[in-house]
Amino acid sequence: MTGTSPSDFAKRLDKTADDTEALLGRLLADDILPDEIARPKRLMDAMRYSSLNGGKRLRPFLVVESAAVFGVPREAALLAGAALECIHCYSLIHDDLPAMDNSDLRRGRPTLHKKTDDATAILAGDGLLTLAFDIVTRDEIHRDANVRLLLTRALARCAGIGGMVGGQILDLAGEGRFGGNEPIDVARIQQMKTGALLRYGCIAGAILGQATAKEYQALDDYGRALGEAFQIADDLLDVEGDAAALGKPSGQDAALGKTTFVTQLGIEGAKQRVRDLLARADSAVSIFGDRAAVLQAAARFVAERKN
Repeated sequence: MTGTSPSDFAKRLDKTADDTEALLGRLLADDILPDEIARPKRLMDAMRYSSLNGGKRLRPFLVVESAAVFGVPREAALLAGAALECIHCYSLIHDDLPAMDNSDLRRGRPTLHKKTDDATAILAGDGLLTLAFDIVTRDEIHRDANVRLLLTRALARCAGIGGMVGGQILDLAGEGRFGGNEPIDVARIQQMKTGALLRYGCIAGAILGQATAKEYQALDDYGRALGEAFQIADDLLDVEGDAAALGKPSGQDAALGKTTFVTQLGIEGAKQRVRDLLARADSAVSIFGDRAAVLQAAARFVAERKN
């Protein structure tokens, strides 16, 4: 059992969310950087609309808490977490577009392309994606350039072809978007589309902390288990959740004809799979002893969330 109470965990999560919000606000300010010509107002307003004032900031939280295991300065971990959150927010903008999931609502507000237009939404997503790599390479993250390089490479791989972007196209193929009858491997799609960024939140702390190979593997295993648990919980919420609590329409997976963990395992089978994954996540980080208490609580939060 974790030694972190639900109330203590909630306070830590909220604190990181507040700190990330403040940091993103500064990073997305209108101030022009030394090598920039301008920051177009329409673009910046759109980027702020989709990245500020919303979300639990779970991914930055995982960076901060995995880094805390190694005593990494919080300010450095928050910067790495902000880079990850920029990637996450860009992905939501693009996922919501008519050519993808065609969603009208996100976090209880109109999606960006509904608030503005498709072109602005695409470019705002592009802006957040490229800003992420500006942030993750900054000297303030770590004095060792090789650590910054490893962070950057890992982020590119988790966000790109073999990660989130690759998972998204496999997901669309599974819906029959491109014709033919593509085989559907739900676990593989999850590991790439959703799981890769969550996993990065865990291994980023190991990279920042210059972990041993054993310690890195422990956080990698934890991140993989947490990522799958997150996606199964998301699939369950799409079936059982309330649209008002979710801040977006429920039942979208069924409407799009998606194969999910719930359609494959059934509701009770999916819930049992989550319990198994929680046990796996707990075991993975047990080598850290009491230092892993918050991470163990995070896995339970992911599994039991209601929105």
